[in-house]
Amino acid sequence: MAAAILEKEQVPAPDGWTKTFTDPRLCAAIVDRLTFNGTIIETGTDSYRLASTRARAEEPAKAGGSVKRAV
Repeated sequence: MAAAILEKEQVPAPDGWTKTFTDPRLCAAIVDRLTFNGTIIETGTDSYRLASTRARAEEPAKAGGSVKRAV
């Protein structure tokens, strides 16, 4: 059986996961399950979504407007 998990957040994996999973033991167990006998591929590139979000945020700032965030 093969499975693939893509971590799409801009959080350094697995170091930054303790912010999402506040229980350190739970976080360690999840990371262990995800990485056991797995292959971790780091592309070393910036996220397209992150770059476009930053660009959209800079547009109103250049025009003197404000950025509204959805909650």
